[in-house]
Amino acid sequence: MFLPKPQKTNETKNKSIPITYDVIIIGAGISGLTAALELAKKNKQVLIIDAQDEDKVGGLARTAFGGMALIGTPEQKRNGITDNADIALKDWYSFANFSAKDVFPKQWAKLYVDQSYQDVYLYIKKLGVKFLPAVNWVERGLYSGGNSVPRYHVIWGTSLDLVNKMLKAITPYKDKNIHFQFNCKVEKLISENNTIIGCEDTNNNQYFANNTIISTGGYTGNLAKVSENWPKHFAPAPKNLLNGTHPSCDGAMHDAVTNIGGNVTHLDKMWNYAAGIPNPKGTFEQQGLSLIPCKSALWLDSQGKRIGPEPMITGFDTNELCRRMSEQTHGYAWQVLNWKIASKEFAISGADHNPMIRDKKFFTMLKETLLGNHRLVKQMQAESDHFIVANSVTALTKKMNALASTEHINVETVQQTLDDYDAVLSRPPSQWNDDQIRRIEHARKWGADRLRTCKPHPIQDKKHGPLIAIKVALISRKSLGGIQTNLDAQVISNESQPINGLYAIGEASGFGGGGSNGEKSLEGTFLAGCILTAQQAAKHINRTVK
Repeated sequence: MFLPKPQKTNETKNKSIPITYDVIIIGAGISGLTAALELAKKNKQVLIIDAQDEDKVGGLARTAFGGMALIGTPEQKRNGITDNADIALKDWYSFANFSAKDVFPKQWAKLYVDQSYQDVYLYIKKLGVKFLPAVNWVERGLYSGGNSVPRYHVIWGTSLDLVNKMLKAITPYKDKNIHFQFNCKVEKLISENNTIIGCEDTNNNQYFANNTIISTGGYTGNLAKVSENWPKHFAPAPKNLLNGTHPSCDGAMHDAVTNIGGNVTHLDKMWNYAAGIPNPKGTFEQQGLSLIPCKSALWLDSQGKRIGPEPMITGFDTNELCRRMSEQTHGYAWQVLNWKIASKEFAISGADHNPMIRDKKFFTMLKETLLGNHRLVKQMQAESDHFIVANSVTALTKKMNALASTEHINVETVQQTLDDYDAVLSRPPSQWNDDQIRRIEHARKWGADRLRTCKPHPIQDKKHGPLIAIKVALISRKSLGGIQTNLDAQVISNESQPINGLYAIGEASGFGGGGSNGEKSLEGTFLAGCILTAQQAAKHINRTVK
C-alpha cells in the first residue's frame, strides 16, 4: 500500500547530494500519521520511518480498544451529562498531583480540556469515525478526585477504525507528499549548528530534514526500563511483570534525546494495569493480555485471603490497584467469581477480544451485553490456563495450587473468604455492610455501568455457577512521562529552550510536555493525546516553514 521513497540521494555530476525532506517523522503510529496528514495538506514533503512491517502501520492503535476522554460532546449531552473545560481541568488536577515545576505538563493539560472537542472529537468525526452512544464512567476516584462525570467515549470499530480512516485520508498524498520507510529502526539524531537536521538508523543510513518529529511511543515495551523507573512509592517491580505493549516501544529515542541535550522527565510516572494474564497466543516474551477486572469479583492474595482491609475494585483508581498489586508477596493475586459475573462483567482490553465492536456488529454486541458474553468466557476457559473453572471450592483450589506450583492456598481459607462475603449478600440489601458492594451499587446507578455490572448476589449461588478463578499479575501499558515539549511540541533542552528542528508527539512526549497527565490519568487521554500533540506540531511547522 505504501512504498518508501526509492532513493535517498540525487546524483548531480557524480556528487551524491542527500535528499532533504521538509519533515521526517520517526514512528508510524496514530500520532505520526496525524502529523503527516496535516503537513501534507500544506504541501510539505514528509518521510515516515517505522521500525516494523508495513502491515503494522498505525502502531498500538491497531489493537487498542479506542476509548477517549472527551469533554462537552453531543454524546454527553444526550446522556444528560453536564461537562466543560473547567470541570474537566479540576478533575484532571485532582489526579495529576502536579508540582510547581510542572509548567509544561500543566499547559498541556489545559490545552487538552480546552481543545479536545475541537481538535480531537470534531477532527476524527470529519474523518468518518463514530462513537458508541453510551458514555462510560471510569476512574471515579476512591474517595475524591477523578472523573466527576462520565466522559469515556468508545470508538465504534475500536481504534483500528481510526487507523483505517486515517490511512484513507492519507492515500491521496502517498508518494506525492508522504513517503514511508518500513523495517527501519532509528536510534540516533543528527545535530549540526545546534539544530537537528535528521536521524540515523541502526544500519548507519542517514536521513535529512528541516524538521524531525519523534513519534515512537513510550518505553513500556522495555520491561527492564519499566523496572528501572518503577514508582518509588510502590513496592519493587515484580519479576513476573507482563508486557502489555510491544518490544519496539523500548525508549531508544528517549535516550537519543537525552544524548543531544534534550530533557526527558517523569519516567517514573506510568499507567500500568493491575490484572494481566499471559497471552495464550503471544508472539514475544512475556506478552500479556490486559483484563478489565470484574467489579463483582473478589481479589484474593496468594494464600486465598481477601485483599484488604479496603477491598480492591476496578473503575475507581487504577493506579492505586497497581500499587496494591505491587505489594503482593509472590507477584500475583487471584480474582474469584462465578460464571454469571464473568459473562456480564469480564472483558479484555483491545480490538482482538472485542470483535463485535471492532467489526461493527451492533446487534450481536447488544445481545452479548444484555444476555452475557459467554463467547469470551468460553474462549478464555479453552485458551488460558490462568482462567480456571470448577464446580466446587475444593476443585477450584486444587487447580489454583497446581497453576501456582505452590501450596499457599488452603481450601478452608478460600471457603471461609467466600462464606463471609456471601453471608453479607444473603441478608436484605438494607443490611449489606461491605465497601465493595456499596461501590458496585454506586456504579450500577449509571446506565452504561448497569449494563455491564451484575446485581450483587452470593458468589457461591449454584444457579450462577460454576466458579471461576483468574490468576492476575501487573502488566505494563503506557508511559505518562517522556520527552519534554512546549505547546508547539518542540523538544525542550536541559537549558529550558526549544531545540531547533526537533519535535516530539504522542506517548513519546508523555502525551505532551513530558507528562501532561501527572501521576494518574483520567483514562482515555492517550489516543486523544496522540492526535492533539500531533496537530500542535503540524500547526507550528506549517506556520513557521514556508
